[in-house]
Amino acid sequence: MKFTLEQVHEAHAKVKSGADFPRYVQDLKDMGMAGYTIDVSTGKTTYSDVEGAMLATDVAYEALPLNEILNKERFAERLKLHQQGGTDYPTFCKDCTDNGVAGWLLDFEKMTCTYFDVRGNDVLTEQIPAVK
Repeated sequence: MKFTLEQVHEAHAKVKSGADFPRYVQDLKDMGMAGYTIDVSTGKTTYSDVEGAMLATDVAYEALPLNEILNKERFAERLKLHQQGGTDYPTFCKDCTDNGVAGWLLDFEKMTCTYFDVRGNDVLTEQIPAVK
């Protein structure tokens, strides 16, 4: 494993809103990370490095109830607000579960973030912006 959870937490501590996300992704890539998956209802994150090794966190918070009915339009609105710096991370996680989004997968090779529902179906895939 090319990185530690402590290094990941240090990088994450710099993130104040969705507007900080591109810099965070670049910091993780610089550590040798290939991507990660988040279970948004528990905050459990599984990281993978460029050699395929995996590292997972424990559950990060009390489980958020996950709405099994997807509201893609409302989710897209809340995502945009978050990306513009209008919400913090805990609020965004609740927005996800309220609108039927179970988690997301970041792929640093493709530079994409794919949100998925409770059944694992892709809800929305976005390009991760380059660092400005």
